[in-house]
Amino acid sequence: MKNFISIKNINKTYQNKFKALDNLSLDIEKGEIFALLGPNGAGKSTLINIICGIVSGTSGKILVNNFDNVKDFKKTRSMIGVVPQELSLEAFETVWDNVCYSRGLYGKSNNFKYIEGLLKELSLWDKKDNKLRELSGGMKRRVLIAKALSHEPSVLFLDEPTASVDVELRKDMWEIVKRLKMKGVTIILTTHYIEEAELIADRVAIINYGKIIVVDKKDELIKKLGQKKLIIELQEKITRIPNNLKNYNLVLKKDGTQMTYTYDTKSERTGITTLLNLIRDEGLNLKDISTEKSSLENIFINLLKGSNDELLRS
Repeated sequence: MKNFISIKNINKTYQNKFKALDNLSLDIEKGEIFALLGPNGAGKSTLINIICGIVSGTSGKILVNNFDNVKDFKKTRSMIGVVPQELSLEAFETVWDNVCYSRGLYGKSNNFKYIEGLLKELSLWDKKDNKLRELSGGMKRRVLIAKALSHEPSVLFLDEPTASVDVELRKDMWEIVKRLKMKGVTIILTTHYIEEAELIADRVAIINYGKIIVVDKKDELIKKLGQKKLIIELQEKITRIPNNLKNYNLVLKKDGTQMTYTYDTKSERTGITTLLNLIRDEGLNLKDISTEKSSLENIFINLLKGSNDELLRS
């Protein structure tokens, strides 16, 4: 698949000597949903702002659809829509005028049919004549998306798009994102709701201290770095892990009826067969056995911990 955004050796150091981005390189493919995950201060927003031309990088190069985002600023900016984290709207304008005005800022001619369709898709059509100050927070968030899509961009940045919105609106927004992907729009999102990235993203990058720790297809990342848990339910309560089982680092549930064994999915031998034989030899009767996969959130936490440990050693 063709790369739509190519980021090459981007650095950003502020006047106070803080290095927000450290020789960062990344390629984002056309038409994919790409999730950028990282803790506060990791460099997510700085990277987005540099790609969009809002902030200048200290060094490095960014291409948007093969156009340099500095030399061809107007061209690249016209291809980008941004939904910011903060709700910042003109309180006394109507929804319709605000979205139409945003389209005009990009030099696009009037297309009332497109704007009508956009507002209907975002469940804003019945609010088109309402002033923005009259809308709820969730409706204002929808207006931000409409403004970002008003000029028909090829790439859409969503910076914490579901922060402080209710569950129903969150689900609606992800359905909108899926429909945009079907139309070929490239979508880059940052989110603190990691389960959303796991649900919707094609690929995931994790950033910490201005560096990309890992980038991969979501499913491959979970497969490569994930672990599984074997959950063993017992018929009778036990008060401690038997000595013969200590090498397996089993975790005993407080009520004494469940043991959990964590194993590496990449390992040729998981040790499960031997463990179950030892449990039988101990005279423990099994009630049920089940497995549970690591989530993207588990991987995210473990990678950040490893990154922080490495930084402390350096």
